[in-house]
Amino acid sequence: MAYTTINKSTDYFNTKTYTGNGGTQALTGIGHQPDMVWVKSRGDGDGHKLFDAVRGALKVIEPNDNSAESTYANSLTSFDSDGFTVGSTADMNDSGDTFVAWNWKAGTTGSGTTTGSGTGKAYSYSVNTTAGFSIVKWTGNGTAGHQIPHHLGVKPQIIFPKRLSDTADWLVGSDYLDTSIPWQKYLKLNTTDAVADGDNYADTVPTTSVFSVGDTGALNGNNDTYVAYCFASKTGYSKIGKYTGNGSTDGTFIYTGFKPAFLMTKRTDTTSEWVIFDNKRDSFNQVQKFLQPNSTSAEGNDNGTSSGKQIDFLSNGWKMRGTTGGMNASGGTYIYMAFGQSIVGSNNVPAVAR
Repeated sequence: MAYTTINKSTDYFNTKTYTGNGGTQALTGIGHQPDMVWVKSRGDGDGHKLFDAVRGALKVIEPNDNSAESTYANSLTSFDSDGFTVGSTADMNDSGDTFVAWNWKAGTTGSGTTTGSGTGKAYSYSVNTTAGFSIVKWTGNGTAGHQIPHHLGVKPQIIFPKRLSDTADWLVGSDYLDTSIPWQKYLKLNTTDAVADGDNYADTVPTTSVFSVGDTGALNGNNDTYVAYCFASKTGYSKIGKYTGNGSTDGTFIYTGFKPAFLMTKRTDTTSEWVIFDNKRDSFNQVQKFLQPNSTSAEGNDNGTSSGKQIDFLSNGWKMRGTTGGMNASGGTYIYMAFGQSIVGSNNVPAVAR
């Protein structure tokens, strides 16, 4: 059961849009010091750029790519008390280009030694148990059943891991990929692939303290380094779940208990792109400006004639308005992750157990 005492969601998540100036720019107004910053050019076909405070400023990985971590000069140069600072690199601050940055707060840091099968290895983390979010960096040991502490205090419902020291796909695990055999299946954040079988998570459901990895190089190569972003739903603030499309402009309604500020979805039963919407690029309904984490493509703006990516953000959830496979195919299965901009009812109640 997950509880939250969040009364102001921007204390933990916020979206920032900005225009590049080609030099150095401090982006403020986030509402907190972010520990994970995900930046994408809206106007150009540049890659997504993801930074976190555990790995440190200038250390970038790309959600759309399987490349190893790199040090990216003049990119995100610091995590600040109310935002972050960017340098002159065109991918993040090209003069006149428009950008969006999604920002999450963790904040409580620590380190230790991993557990489970094989040799214990060093790990470090930053966590916010109130918001259900943690960042964990660890060293692999090459033995199936290696346990990585996530420090959430509740079971994560979705995990986004990435190998840092070498190339590897992002192997996303979730409660909602196969309810009959939880955590045996996975998605790839950097591709459009449908859900697939594998023992990446050692066919083991995460506990309230650890998640387990197999002996695959993508998650647990001996002495390779990794990072994972772990999320758990928090009533009134965040929701990870699944839905079935109905193929109608009077589309499926998905209850979250709050008005979404950020939404990411992916169809699981066939190939389809990941899609992100937010309340800053579209501040009123219909919400139809989208970016695709698996692609370097510039921002799309679906006017109802192309890919069916139209939704309404409502006070207690969101509703599909498109009719096609990318978001709302009849009988299609999808997972989603949403963060809120306002609270509906009491937020001091347990989340629904799944």
